[in-house]
Amino acid sequence: MSIKLLNTFFSIIILIGTISCSKPSILNEEEKKWLQNNDEISVGFFPYYAPYQFINENDQIDGILVDYLSLIEDKINHKFKRKLYTNWEQLLDDAKNNKIQIILEIQQTPTRDSYLNFYSRLFESKHVIVTKKDRIHSSKLNRYLDKVIVVPKDYAIYENLKKHNKNLNLATEIDDLTCLKQVSIGKYDAYIGPKAVANYLIKTENLNDLKIVSEIQYSYTPSLAVQKNNTILNQIISKTTNNINDNEKEVIFDNWLYSAIVPFYKKANFWIGFTVLILVSFIIILLLNRYLKYLIKQKTKELNIAKNCAEESNKLKTAFIHNISHEVRTPMNGIIGFSELLNDPEITPRQQKEYSKIVIDSSNQLINIIDDIIEISKLETNQVQVRFEETNLNTVLQLLFSDFQSKAISKNIAIRLNNKLNEKQSIIHMDKLKINKILYNLIDNAIKFTFKGVIEISCQTKDKSLIIMIKDTGIGIRQEDQELIFKNFSQSEKEVTKSYDGLGLGLSIAIKNAKLIGGTISFSSMINKGSTFIVTLPYLPITTSNTSDTSLNKDKTSNVPIKQIILIVEDGNVNFLFLKTILLKMEGYKFIIHRAENGKEAVEICKKNTSIDLILMDIKMPIMDGYTATKKIKKIRPNIPIIAQTAYSTEDDIQKALDAGCDDFVSKPIDRKILKPIINKYFTVFSKSKST
Repeated sequence: MSIKLLNTFFSIIILIGTISCSKPSILNEEEKKWLQNNDEISVGFFPYYAPYQFINENDQIDGILVDYLSLIEDKINHKFKRKLYTNWEQLLDDAKNNKIQIILEIQQTPTRDSYLNFYSRLFESKHVIVTKKDRIHSSKLNRYLDKVIVVPKDYAIYENLKKHNKNLNLATEIDDLTCLKQVSIGKYDAYIGPKAVANYLIKTENLNDLKIVSEIQYSYTPSLAVQKNNTILNQIISKTTNNINDNEKEVIFDNWLYSAIVPFYKKANFWIGFTVLILVSFIIILLLNRYLKYLIKQKTKELNIAKNCAEESNKLKTAFIHNISHEVRTPMNGIIGFSELLNDPEITPRQQKEYSKIVIDSSNQLINIIDDIIEISKLETNQVQVRFEETNLNTVLQLLFSDFQSKAISKNIAIRLNNKLNEKQSIIHMDKLKINKILYNLIDNAIKFTFKGVIEISCQTKDKSLIIMIKDTGIGIRQEDQELIFKNFSQSEKEVTKSYDGLGLGLSIAIKNAKLIGGTISFSSMINKGSTFIVTLPYLPITTSNTSDTSLNKDKTSNVPIKQIILIVEDGNVNFLFLKTILLKMEGYKFIIHRAENGKEAVEICKKNTSIDLILMDIKMPIMDGYTATKKIKKIRPNIPIIAQTAYSTEDDIQKALDAGCDDFVSKPIDRKILKPIINKYFTVFSKSKST
C-alpha cells in the first residue's frame, strides 16, 4: 500500500514539473502555420549603434536589441532571416519596396508611419549638439541659423529638424561617424545626434577635439518596426512584444549593464604586452644602429657616387613613365575607338569622313611619339651621325608651312612665312633631316601653346649665320621655368602637362640637333604675351646648283608609256593591299601592279620581266631582305628606280638603304601625300601630258 502511494506521489511531481517547464503557446494554430509557410521573413540590421546593435570583436552582430530579437524568436519558436546593411538609405528603400519585413532599430516619424508599424520602445536617448572645442558654443538651436549642421542621411532627426526648424542649414553624410569626423576637420560647424552614440564615437574614435554642447528637445526613441501591409506578421509581433514582461527586459538590460564594452587599448594586458614589445624593439634598434653606423662609414663614398647616378636615372625614368602611358594610350584610344565606330552600318558619309580623319590623325600622333622616343635615345647615346648635303631651304620652309597651316587654321590662329632668302641664297650645305626636325618641333610647340593671334616664321642671313625665328603670341614661359624647358621630359610647368599633350621631348631634341650641326637655339618669353625662338646656324651657301638631275628627269619621263608597271615587294598582305589601293587611286596614272612576297622572288621577277618601271621594296622580309635584293636587282637593271619602304625610319636606316642602291625612301605607315611626289620624280602624269 505504501509503495503504491509513493509511486502516485512521484507521478504527480513529474507531471507538475513537465507542465511548469513547458512553454505556453502565444500564437494560435493559424499564426504558427503562417510562420512555417513564410520562412523567408527577414530582419534588417544596421549594426553601427553600440551598445544597441554593433559588430563585436568576433565579427558577429551583438547588442541589446539583438538579444531582444532573440527573445522574441524564442517565444514564437521561429528564427527570422538576418540581413546586414552598411547603408541606411538602402535599408529604408528595401523596407519601402517590401524586400525586408522587419527593421530591428528605427525611430518613428510621420513619413515612416505610412508603411511601417512600430513596437517596443525600449529606451530613449536625448539628441545633443556637438561642435569643436575651439568654437563658440550655444545651447539653443536658433543660434545656429548661420551655421551648417550635419546629420546622417535619411535618419529621423533630419525629418524632424526640417519640419520644425525650417531655417536651419542642414547637410547630410552617410552615418554618425562620418558626420563627427567632418565636424572635426572643420567641414561643418555642428552635428546633432543621440547622446549615447555621440559619447561612444567620440571616445572610441579618439575625436578629442569635439565636445557635446547641450541636449535639445528631440530624443532618439527607436522601435522595432514591421511592414504595415503584412497583417498576420503584425499580429504575431504585437502579441509577442506584449507577452514580454518587465523582468525579461531587465535581464537583457542587466546583462549589458555589467558587460561593458572595453576597447582593447584600454585593457591592462594590452599595455603590459605593448610596453614589453617596445623595450625589446628599443634594444634591438640600438644594436642594429651601432652595426649600421659601422657599415655606413665603410660605404659612404661608394653610396654618394651611386646616389648621384641613381637620382639622375630615376628622374628620367619617372618622367618617362608618367608621360609615356598617357601619351601612347591617347592616340591608341582614338585609333581603336573610331575604327570600331566605322563598322557601324548606320554611319553617315560625313561621319565616316570625320572618323577616318581622327584615326589618321591619331596614327600620325602615335608615330611622332615613337619617333621622338627613338630620336632622344639615339641623341643621348651619341649614336646620331651628321650628314651634310645640298639642301634647298626654301623648299624645307615651304613644306613645313604647308604642313602646319591646316593645324593653325583649325585653332583659329594665323601663320605667316616671312622668308627673305631668294632662290639662289636658299641652296645651302646642310643636314636636311636635322634642320627639318628642329624647325618642326619649334613650330609644333608654337601652335600647341597659342590660342589666339599669329605665329610668324622668318628666315634671313646675317654675316656668316643663318637665322630662323619662330615667334608666337601664346601662353609664354615663366621666368623660373625658362632654364628647364630644354631638358628631357619637361614642359614649362607641371600644370601644363595636365592641359597639353606631349612627352616634353620636342625642345630637347631640337637643341641637341642644333648643337650637332654647329648651331644654337635661344629664346625670349613673356607670360600670356608669347615666346620667340631663334635658331642660329652656320650659313654655308652653294653657289652652283646642280640642275642636271631635273633636266634628266624630264627627258627620262617625256616618253613614258601610257601604262607603268610597278613591282611591290612586300611580305605583309595588309601592307601590300594598302600600297596597291593608293597607287591604283593615284590621279593621273594608270599603274599595273605586280607583287613579290620576298627579296628572292623579286630578283627572279626582275630577271624574267624587263618591262617593270619601278620597284617599291620592303626592307625586312623572310628568305631575302630588301638590302640584298636591291643590290642583286641593281646588278641586273642598274637604271630601274627602287624606292625603299619600311618601318625603320632613322637616319642610319635611310643611309643604309641608299648605300644598298635604293634611289629613294618612304617610311611606314606610308602617307600618300609623301608617296605621290616621289612617284612624280620617275613618271609623267597622264592628265598633264594629254592636256599639253
